[in-house]
Amino acid sequence: MKEKKSIAILIIGLIVVVSFSGCVSEQKPKVYHVGILSGLNLFSSIADSFKAELTRLGYVENQTIFYDFQRTNYEPEREKQLLDTFVNDKVDLIFGFNTEVALEAKEATKGTGIPLVFANTFTEGNTLIENISHPGGNITGVRYPSIDVAVKRLEILHELVPQAQRIWLPYQQDYPAIPSELEILTPAAAALNLTIIEFSSKNLTHLQTELEQRSHSGDIGFDAVLLIPESLSTTKAAFQTIANFTRDQKIPVGGSRIVTDDYGTLFAVTVNNTEIGIQAAHLADKVFRGIPAGTIPVVSPETHIVINIKVAQELGINVSEGLLVRADEVIH
Repeated sequence: MKEKKSIAILIIGLIVVVSFSGCVSEQKPKVYHVGILSGLNLFSSIADSFKAELTRLGYVENQTIFYDFQRTNYEPEREKQLLDTFVNDKVDLIFGFNTEVALEAKEATKGTGIPLVFANTFTEGNTLIENISHPGGNITGVRYPSIDVAVKRLEILHELVPQAQRIWLPYQQDYPAIPSELEILTPAAAALNLTIIEFSSKNLTHLQTELEQRSHSGDIGFDAVLLIPESLSTTKAAFQTIANFTRDQKIPVGGSRIVTDDYGTLFAVTVNNTEIGIQAAHLADKVFRGIPAGTIPVVSPETHIVINIKVAQELGINVSEGLLVRADEVIH
């Protein structure tokens, strides 16, 4: 009797296992919908490496993951509309960059539960996150190491042109990251015996007027131009204005990586868009695996040094072997 009972239990167990296995095999994989918004043409390639890395992690585009990729270029109203569309479509995640887009995305997703991964974004001088280790709310991302980059740019400019003592520093007026950058730059410049000459630009016209007025004075008032991380220095129109003024006078301009026509900045300390996209993809993967975004620490990319030898030769600047060895990229 016991033997028959044992056989019956075994048969029932096998039926349950087979039935469960059938249910598992019939389960469909989770499908994710991601809204991507690039707020500046210069950074739009971040989305490419983000998608490529998620593919490498096993997400299949148009099968297990769908993207709504939108681009703007300093268009605040359109960015708000696109973010509202993502929210109304109830996407599973928003991937937004740069700083302005990230701040708008935080506002748009408030109370929705939609996680936000930001990239190439300043976290200093604003209320985007609580702190680096615990960003809070529904947010995590890849920060732009603006303070570190600003100081490193100043140091390399001094290394390249140590005779330049007066450094002109143009930036977008009221840009949120500027106070924290200047707070660190000011003592760094003093330690190098450099004088920082700030110019808070309202817009491109204001920049053009300032340089025109300086051109009519006996002394233009500076020996080199430093571009720090902010919005003005990312536009080719602003650089073209500065380049038109400085090129003939052989005044070096460095900091951001900008090239227009046959001229560019002397050097850049920057970050790699591909690396940023890869880092953001791993954060998104954590979110998809059920980890609350606000508990995932914010990460930072490595900085990269780019030296433009062609511009250095035009300006008569000798680049040391030591700096060339440290450079991640040399443009000839």
